[in-house]
Amino acid sequence: QVQLVESGGGLVQAGGSLRLSCAASGSIVSLNIMGWYRQVPGKQRELVARITSSNITTYADSVKGRFTISRDNAKNTVYLQMNSLKFEDTGVYYCNARRSWFATPTWGQGTQVTVSS
Repeated sequence: QVQLVESGGGLVQAGGSLRLSCAASGSIVSLNIMGWYRQVPGKQRELVARITSSNITTYADSVKGRFTISRDNAKNTVYLQMNSLKFEDTGVYYCNARRSWFATPTWGQGTQVTVSS
Protein backbone atom coordinates (compact mmCIF):
# COMPACT_ATOMS: atom_id res chain seq x y z
CA GLN A 1 0.00 0.00 0.00
CA VAL A 2 1.32 3.42 -0.90
CA GLN A 3 2.35 5.72 1.93
CA LEU A 4 1.78 9.47 1.88
CA VAL A 5 3.99 12.11 3.48
CA GLU A 6 2.88 15.72 3.72
CA SER A 7 5.20 18.70 4.03
CA GLY A 8 5.18 22.46 3.63
CA GLY A 9 3.09 23.48 6.59
CA GLY A 10 4.10 26.23 8.98
CA LEU A 11 3.25 29.59 10.46
CA VAL A 12 2.28 32.39 8.12
CA GLN A 13 0.62 35.79 8.45
CA ALA A 14 -2.84 36.39 7.07
CA GLY A 15 -2.61 37.24 3.39
CA GLY A 16 0.47 35.09 2.91
CA SER A 17 1.00 31.90 0.94
CA LEU A 18 2.12 28.34 1.52
CA ARG A 19 2.52 25.33 -0.74
CA LEU A 20 1.83 21.92 0.70
CA SER A 21 3.28 18.79 -0.86
CA CYS A 22 2.10 15.21 -0.54
CA ALA A 23 4.74 12.73 -1.65
CA ALA A 24 3.70 9.15 -2.30
CA SER A 25 6.03 6.20 -1.75
CA GLY A 26 5.01 4.76 -5.09
CA SER A 27 3.35 5.69 -8.33
CA ILE A 28 0.22 7.81 -8.07
CA VAL A 29 -0.92 7.02 -11.58
CA SER A 30 -3.42 4.48 -10.28
CA LEU A 31 -4.54 6.71 -7.42
CA ASN A 32 -7.48 8.14 -9.26
CA ILE A 33 -8.68 10.44 -6.52
CA MET A 34 -6.32 12.46 -4.36
CA GLY A 35 -7.24 15.25 -2.03
CA TRP A 36 -6.43 17.54 0.83
CA TYR A 37 -8.49 17.66 3.99
CA ARG A 38 -8.34 19.99 6.97
CA GLN A 39 -9.11 19.31 10.60
CA VAL A 40 -9.36 21.65 13.56
CA PRO A 41 -9.81 20.58 17.18
CA GLY A 42 -13.35 19.57 17.99
CA LYS A 43 -14.46 19.39 14.38
CA GLN A 44 -14.63 16.70 11.73
CA ARG A 45 -12.06 16.48 9.00
CA GLU A 46 -13.36 18.37 5.97
CA LEU A 47 -12.52 18.35 2.29
CA VAL A 48 -10.45 21.28 1.10
CA ALA A 49 -9.65 20.22 -2.46
CA ARG A 50 -9.66 17.09 -4.59
CA ILE A 51 -8.19 16.12 -7.95
CA THR A 52 -8.85 13.11 -10.13
CA SER A 53 -6.54 11.29 -12.52
CA SER A 54 -8.22 13.30 -15.29
CA ASN A 55 -7.27 16.51 -13.46
CA ILE A 56 -10.85 17.32 -12.57
CA THR A 57 -10.75 19.45 -9.45
CA THR A 58 -13.18 20.17 -6.64
CA TYR A 59 -12.82 22.84 -3.99
CA ALA A 60 -14.56 23.74 -0.78
CA ASP A 61 -16.46 27.01 -1.21
CA SER A 62 -14.31 28.63 1.45
CA VAL A 63 -11.10 28.21 -0.58
CA LYS A 64 -12.31 28.72 -4.15
CA GLY A 65 -10.21 31.29 -5.93
CA ARG A 66 -7.45 31.11 -3.31
CA PHE A 67 -6.25 27.50 -3.31
CA THR A 68 -5.08 25.38 -6.23
CA ILE A 69 -4.58 21.62 -6.19
CA SER A 70 -2.35 19.93 -8.73
CA ARG A 71 -0.64 16.60 -9.26
CA ASP A 72 2.68 15.64 -10.82
CA ASN A 73 2.55 11.97 -11.71
CA ALA A 74 6.24 11.96 -12.67
CA LYS A 75 7.17 13.05 -9.15
CA ASN A 76 4.42 11.03 -7.42
CA THR A 77 3.38 14.23 -5.66
CA VAL A 78 0.22 16.23 -5.13
CA TYR A 79 0.41 19.91 -4.26
CA LEU A 80 -1.86 22.44 -2.62
CA GLN A 81 -0.97 26.05 -3.37
CA MET A 82 -2.61 28.25 -0.77
CA ASN A 83 -2.76 32.00 -1.38
CA SER A 84 -4.42 34.85 0.48
CA LEU A 85 -4.47 32.76 3.61
CA LYS A 86 -6.98 33.58 6.31
CA PHE A 87 -7.01 32.85 10.02
CA GLU A 88 -9.79 30.33 9.47
CA ASP A 89 -7.52 28.28 7.18
CA THR A 90 -5.62 27.20 10.28
CA GLY A 91 -5.63 23.48 10.93
CA VAL A 92 -3.91 20.19 10.29
CA TYR A 93 -3.90 19.38 6.60
CA TYR A 94 -4.04 15.75 5.56
CA CYS A 95 -3.37 14.19 2.19
CA ASN A 96 -5.73 11.45 1.05
CA ALA A 97 -5.57 9.02 -1.84
CA ARG A 98 -7.73 6.21 -3.18
CA ARG A 99 -8.02 4.16 -6.32
CA SER A 100 -11.74 4.64 -6.72
CA TRP A 101 -14.71 6.33 -5.08
CA PHE A 102 -15.49 3.06 -3.27
CA ALA A 103 -11.96 2.18 -2.16
CA THR A 104 -10.64 2.62 1.36
CA PRO A 105 -8.55 5.80 1.40
CA THR A 106 -4.95 6.11 2.50
CA TRP A 107 -4.05 9.05 4.73
CA GLY A 108 -0.85 10.88 5.45
CA GLN A 109 0.23 11.93 8.93
CA GLY A 110 -0.78 15.56 8.45
CA THR A 111 1.00 18.89 8.45
CA GLN A 112 0.10 21.87 10.63
CA VAL A 113 -0.82 25.18 9.03
CA THR A 114 -1.19 28.16 11.33
CA VAL A 115 -2.31 31.54 10.01
CA SER A 116 -1.85 34.46 12.34
CA SER A 117 -4.31 37.32 12.13
